[in-house]
Amino acid sequence: MNMLRKTVCAITIGAATLAPVMSTTVFAATAATEQQATANLVKQLSNIRSLTANFEQTTKITNPKATQKKGLSAQHMNQTFRGVMKVQRPGKFYWETTAPSKQTIATTGKTVWIYDPDLQQAVRQSLDEQVSNTPALLLSGNTNQIMQSYRVTQPNKGKTYYKLYPKASDGVFESLTISFGANKAPTLMILEDSLGQTTYINFSNVKVNASIPASTFNFTPPKGTDIIDQ
Repeated sequence: MNMLRKTVCAITIGAATLAPVMSTTVFAATAATEQQATANLVKQLSNIRSLTANFEQTTKITNPKATQKKGLSAQHMNQTFRGVMKVQRPGKFYWETTAPSKQTIATTGKTVWIYDPDLQQAVRQSLDEQVSNTPALLLSGNTNQIMQSYRVTQPNKGKTYYKLYPKASDGVFESLTISFGANKAPTLMILEDSLGQTTYINFSNVKVNASIPASTFNFTPPKGTDIIDQ
């Protein structure tokens, strides 16, 4: 993907002489230092108090050997999931997959609910340190925690995209790339994990700092739901 590559331009200049001389100059994108990248990302996220967006999520196998070693099936690969995301700082997050299957993830900052209506099952988790070390932390969490949780890089300090590496060894992903658009809102996230899988999440119809009802993030399992505590 072009935005994940360094920008390299080669310019060839020729001299119209009896003995032509050709020189090549290569211009490479200047990467920000880790300190600059972290400060830039924190500033970018600090402008977002709330966020709503539609999303399309696709997972692809990028390392078949790693996937085979884990005994994973490729049946769910290359399938696109669609839904809606809503974020309210600090700590409130709502993620609803609507197609091709349904699932809801909701948290008010203390408890995370993962609800699967097809199975009539809801998983309830405490938002401890391990759970919070996920991409949701980046969009809904405290920006001051970014430096503590991630090593931030900015391959081109003139472009608003960043690649993050979790400092915790037991994180759910190995790297996360996030790109921002002209309206300073996220447009793309790319997650790479240790299973040889890469997940692409494209955001559309993004609205920044719109009013979101507090009840959006409160989840109550429907009657008859099997509740599993983890």
